[in-house]
Amino acid sequence: MRYKVLGTTGVKVSALCMGTMSFGGIADEQEAKKMFHRCRDLGINFFDTACNYNQGRSEEILGKLIKDCRRDVIISTKVYYSTFDDVNAKGLSRRSIMREVESSLKRLGTDWIDFYFVHNFDSDVDMEDVLRALDDLQRQGKILYPAVSNWAAWQIAKALGISAREGLASFRCIQPMYNLVKRQVEVEILPLARSEKLGVIPYSPLGGGLLTGKYLEPGARGRLVDDPRYRARYGSEAYYETAARFVEYARAKGFHPATLAVAWVMSHPDVTAPLIGARSLEQLEPSLDALNVDMTPEWRDEITALSIDPPPATDRSEGADFK
Repeated sequence: MRYKVLGTTGVKVSALCMGTMSFGGIADEQEAKKMFHRCRDLGINFFDTACNYNQGRSEEILGKLIKDCRRDVIISTKVYYSTFDDVNAKGLSRRSIMREVESSLKRLGTDWIDFYFVHNFDSDVDMEDVLRALDDLQRQGKILYPAVSNWAAWQIAKALGISAREGLASFRCIQPMYNLVKRQVEVEILPLARSEKLGVIPYSPLGGGLLTGKYLEPGARGRLVDDPRYRARYGSEAYYETAARFVEYARAKGFHPATLAVAWVMSHPDVTAPLIGARSLEQLEPSLDALNVDMTPEWRDEITALSIDPPPATDRSEGADFK
């Protein structure tokens, strides 16, 4: 297993991070156990969850699985969505953050969370209030590092500036969406991460399953078809055209498309560890096989050419280097 230092934290994490969104949902406890132990056998030490995944069951199951190896694994979870059912449950108010962290700690059966992500942006809360709540949690030892997911580059940059100005704990890791059909992160977020030395653990390297070829088959069913959120996220005809080119390319090279899709994300120099996930151990194996792919920059460029480049950060880009 290859390990990387996450940002400037000094924490060494495996080249893949196991996402546990399926635990307690489409993957029952026994299947989750199989996937967890397979990851551990390969040397994966980084596991990601969220307070709301399957109404808290993901955290509960992960908590049981890490009971005998807590000091050997890195755990991240998230706050914004909630398992509570009241008008103040959702969001990043100080009240929500303080309540949710206690629930997550209890479900995970641990005294600390290594990386605590704000899961979304909350325009109803002053950003400094969010950062002060996270700073308090770090000072209390309940979280080790604040982190952020699904924020725009300007929002992350603003937060880093506030933290520096006020002497608050700052974001040390980001979790954006990134895959061959969703490359917007390359425009500003990844350059920001490189500049500020942030760890990067991108989610959805398979494009919700689109890059496996599953949804190219007539009559295919699954979340990209059945879930309105995923239909909106991946419904573009251009995405399906890219996926078709990629799947054909992967098979011609003798690779399972999932293996090559994860390896492509992993090969970006600013990426620390892609998040992988599955409903079963059988489905997980092709993603794990990405650990055995040694992708050169030239090979990466060849795959990148199968997709559409995102527009640059500004309209006046001639002669400028935004990479």
